[in-house]
Amino acid sequence: MNLMQKLQKCVRREQWLAWLQIVLGCLIGAAAYPTFLDPGKIAPGGLTGVAMILKHLWGWDIGITSLFMNIPLFLIGYKAMGRVFAFRSLVATILFSLAIDLMPLKEIPVDPILGTLYGGILLGIGLGFILRGGATTGGTDMCARMVHKYLPFLSVGMFLFLIDCVVVLAAWFFIGSSEALYALICIFVSGKAVDMVMLGLSHNKACFVITEAWERVSQRLMTEMERGVTQLSARGAYTGNKRPVVLCVLPPQEVSRLKEIVRQEDEKAFMFVTEAHEALGEGFSSLMED
Repeated sequence: MNLMQKLQKCVRREQWLAWLQIVLGCLIGAAAYPTFLDPGKIAPGGLTGVAMILKHLWGWDIGITSLFMNIPLFLIGYKAMGRVFAFRSLVATILFSLAIDLMPLKEIPVDPILGTLYGGILLGIGLGFILRGGATTGGTDMCARMVHKYLPFLSVGMFLFLIDCVVVLAAWFFIGSSEALYALICIFVSGKAVDMVMLGLSHNKACFVITEAWERVSQRLMTEMERGVTQLSARGAYTGNKRPVVLCVLPPQEVSRLKEIVRQEDEKAFMFVTEAHEALGEGFSSLMED
């Protein structure tokens, strides 16, 4: 198999994986509405939240109502997006909207707080998978990008945040104050769940070591721990001395061993450890796994 064939195979695999994530995300996210959000009258922002308010007022179906509101926004804003992203997003929006109304799921009777939390988690996980698949479920995203193009001072995130605020205020007025406050919790929880899916569940640590014994520390990390090491060029602001910063990414259970090596080589070393949400490459997950 030549290089071109390998590339084509990888592209096809990524495309199938993207569509699988989109379909799975639509089903998971849509499941949040009939089971938790709709029974609790929780409008979690966006046009779907508007559709929930309209259902409360006039009994309209959530999915089909949000679909009819989204399509005009797609027609207005699709030029601001790439063709592939726009097509995937349109398919995701249609599937997500229909799944809300057509999936044979019943209400799960729980405490309102639990309903808010579980509904937000399901919705966030679903949206996270859809985003990982290279799509979105709302024309509001495209509209936001188009608005940002002509009004650069208004970021996409701020525009979407303002829409969510308007929806929550409308829910406060038309549904009730408690439901609106629950919606705020749901928006927060779903946002965290989206981040969890997008960034992964990995808890690898990125360790930065500043020491005069950087050569010995680097060598021991590579030989004793069999971990890759990167030496970053740095210079002290006070002394002006140049000294490499040793960077090593490793699982949390190995951090104590790294600390011991650093302590043995230089007790005056400076070290800090941060979260590495996702580590890909040799020694960790494959770059082809998404």
